[in-house]
Amino acid sequence: MTPEEILAGDRAHVWHPYAALPPASPPYVVDGAQGVRLRLGDGRELVDGMSSWWAAIHGYRHPVLDAAVTDQLGRMSHVMFGGLTHAPAVTLARTLVELAPDGLEHVFLADSGSVSVEVAVKMCLQYQRATGRPERRRLGTWRGGYHGDTFHPMSVCDPEGGMHHLWGDVLPRQIFAPVPPAGFDAEPDESYCAALVEAVERHAHELAAVIVEPVVQGAGGMRFHHPHYLRVLREVTAAHGVLLIFDEIATGFGRTGRMFAAEHAGVTPDVLCVGKALTGGYLTLAAALCTPEVARGISAAGVLAHGPTFMGNPLACAVASASLGLLRTGDWSGQVARLETGLRAGLEPLRGAPGVRDVRVLGGIGVVQLDHEVDIAAATAAAVGEGVWLRPFRDLVYTMPPYVTDDADLARIAAGVAAAARTG
Repeated sequence: MTPEEILAGDRAHVWHPYAALPPASPPYVVDGAQGVRLRLGDGRELVDGMSSWWAAIHGYRHPVLDAAVTDQLGRMSHVMFGGLTHAPAVTLARTLVELAPDGLEHVFLADSGSVSVEVAVKMCLQYQRATGRPERRRLGTWRGGYHGDTFHPMSVCDPEGGMHHLWGDVLPRQIFAPVPPAGFDAEPDESYCAALVEAVERHAHELAAVIVEPVVQGAGGMRFHHPHYLRVLREVTAAHGVLLIFDEIATGFGRTGRMFAAEHAGVTPDVLCVGKALTGGYLTLAAALCTPEVARGISAAGVLAHGPTFMGNPLACAVASASLGLLRTGDWSGQVARLETGLRAGLEPLRGAPGVRDVRVLGGIGVVQLDHEVDIAAATAAAVGEGVWLRPFRDLVYTMPPYVTDDADLARIAAGVAAAARTG
């Protein structure tokens, strides 16, 4: 198909994320990807500043990951997980347990990040029922969060400023604390800590769990907060029998400078959700990890009634293990530290520029917040003009580059962010 034929077919039949049909502006046609570059149908190459929505941390066509998929394809591409098991799933589960914060020992493999959050919520609701507290069926969180697009995850996304306000009249009513004070390095706000404690204590009789994104709130606004608030939540939830879920779908596997963002706080949640970078961006896969206490509580009273058709897909598990192997044997922390240094140098000059409200960087995340809504089409075109792929949203132009991005391409990404911020 020619690029023109692809665009014509796309416009006629294909629905894109967060878009009408047909979309307001046509997508860019991608013909291939290699390293950190996307090759467009017209021959242009773009440095990928998004890691394909934060997943392709090793870049594209990595020989180790390609080999893992090819080798597994020669054995079996898929087999149902009900009543059967296989080495790729067991190997991946062991690796996840070894990498995760201490105490998370059991792994439920899911299809996507949003589904892993659904599973985590179901785990917590079922645990409370199994332990004699069926009245505990609400969830607590803080404002500004994003946890996915299926229904229970939507209910704990920000109810007003988030993407799912349209469904406020049909979603379960959850309990929201104020958005955490901004700043990873800012001094913790003790009055906010007290408000968190008070909210959990006041609603403990009806809370099954509290769910938050640790350290970085992703698609809800790309905000960073101090790890101390996670320690406060861990202490108060444990004291009142409320389970704690950390959604690390965006932050897991090194993006914030630690393998998991929970490590910044030195705490372990009862349930941990991971996804996105799990397979290095090759195949869709996520997981919900839980403690033995949660698993025992549920299993003593029955089964966890959830079972995706493609649960434990061998291809996805094999490439996920290969991706985690690259992290374990490579210098991912040095790579992310280098990204942080380069993003600070490249984005800091934008601070104080016309239309810019804030510039913030943490690990492999660089954010320029504007004082107005981004013109997504214009800002994207401006970045493409600099040879960079970005996907701005709301009032944000941001980047999460692959860890393997070199300094020259990192400088180009910063130039693309600057162009998008000026134009958008």
